[in-house]
Amino acid sequence: MSQMPLGVVLSVNDSFADRLRRIEEAGFPTMQLSRPPDEWLAEPRRSELKRLISDSGVTVTSVAAIYAGESYADVETVRRTVGLLPQSTRSARIEDTKLCADFTHEVGAPNVSSHIGYIPEDRAEPDYEGLASAVREICDHLEPRRMNFCLETGQETADLLKQFIADVGRDNLKVNFDPANMIMYGTGDPIAALSLLAPWVRGVHCKDGEWPEAAGRLGGEKPLGQGQVGVERFIAKLKDIGYEGPLTIEREVSGEEQMRGFFAAKRLLEEVKARLGID
Repeated sequence: MSQMPLGVVLSVNDSFADRLRRIEEAGFPTMQLSRPPDEWLAEPRRSELKRLISDSGVTVTSVAAIYAGESYADVETVRRTVGLLPQSTRSARIEDTKLCADFTHEVGAPNVSSHIGYIPEDRAEPDYEGLASAVREICDHLEPRRMNFCLETGQETADLLKQFIADVGRDNLKVNFDPANMIMYGTGDPIAALSLLAPWVRGVHCKDGEWPEAAGRLGGEKPLGQGQVGVERFIAKLKDIGYEGPLTIEREVSGEEQMRGFFAAKRLLEEVKARLGID
């Protein structure tokens, strides 16, 4: 497989087989999956899904743990509903992440990724250690399988994320770097953040976005190349830090608009890789 092979983020639903066929025909060698719905994690659909994946020529690089009840409407809603931070759902979501990890292992992917929610800025807050303890439990579940738990960037600064990784203290805690999220949450320049987090990066999202227009709001997601990330400088920085893993295109839309976004982003990334001399 080439350096920085291209991929897409695919959700699992009734159109999965058709969309998988189309990305394979388009020449994508990799993909990340979102956690399959419960009915796809039970038989007979679990075996059907695994067969579709194994029969394709597309390698699963990661599965994203997503949780019922999450909402990304605005900053306050994210704080209340997303990831492992909310105490009322934390225990159930830890167990759900383990179930997602077991499926991830079955399809041969090395990484489980997740938005764990806003990491408290004050390390003395009880929720800081509660969140760290939850992440340790997940990492310890993954470690015997030689799998990583990858924290997706965006909801905190790179400095805070680096400190949190150190405080968790698990070698298999890594980063799925999403430059657009840094912009959309207003948490810092993604290129500077990538420099700081480089030792932990095991996957990236190729996504674009705009800075928030007001406090408490999130910036909008955009097609790759139409936001404020700066695609070429991002890929150039990945090359500089020695990253050779997949470039996984994410579009937060659905249906044909999403597929068109995948194909347009593929063309753009191929052009950028060629200009940068990335095979």
